[in-house]
Amino acid sequence: MEKAYKMNIAGLERALPLCRVTDDLYIGAFVIFGDPELTTACANALLDKAPEYDYLITAEAKGIPLVHEMARINGNQKYMLARKYPKLYMRDVVSVTVRSITTAKEQSLFLDGKDAELMKGKRIVIVDDVISTGESLKSLEELVRTAGGEIVGRMCILAEGDATKRDDIIYLHELPLFNADGTVK
Repeated sequence: MEKAYKMNIAGLERALPLCRVTDDLYIGAFVIFGDPELTTACANALLDKAPEYDYLITAEAKGIPLVHEMARINGNQKYMLARKYPKLYMRDVVSVTVRSITTAKEQSLFLDGKDAELMKGKRIVIVDDVISTGESLKSLEELVRTAGGEIVGRMCILAEGDATKRDDIIYLHELPLFNADGTVK
């Protein structure tokens, strides 16, 4: 039987399957894809804590439904998306390199030049589903700064590992790391 960690997230009960990272490190897999009830609950809870902003940005892919729902609820007409690959329609692309615990390799993030231009001098909130090592966050910060945006907030649903010790991240809940037997580290 698959090991799972049960937790209350934004008022909803969910069981997160435990996934092996190394022999002695497991993480709780948090996926909001396909769960509109959880996505909306988390978006509302994060907006209650959000600083004033002009635009939201997230990295492709798991943050997309969350940032979309936050923008929709808050009546925003636009949010930004850092893509994993440049698309043919993107011009004057801004890019940075990222390495995160869930990708296990380096990858790049790309921002359309039109979005970069909109960000210039604007208040930007970075949004993600989970922040763990902070590497993805660091790359998004670099992307926003390169575009000339002012980072006014870093938000996520769950903070994991060392991210829970940071005072510059706004999050809803702590997600512990796990031993191979499913116990909390």
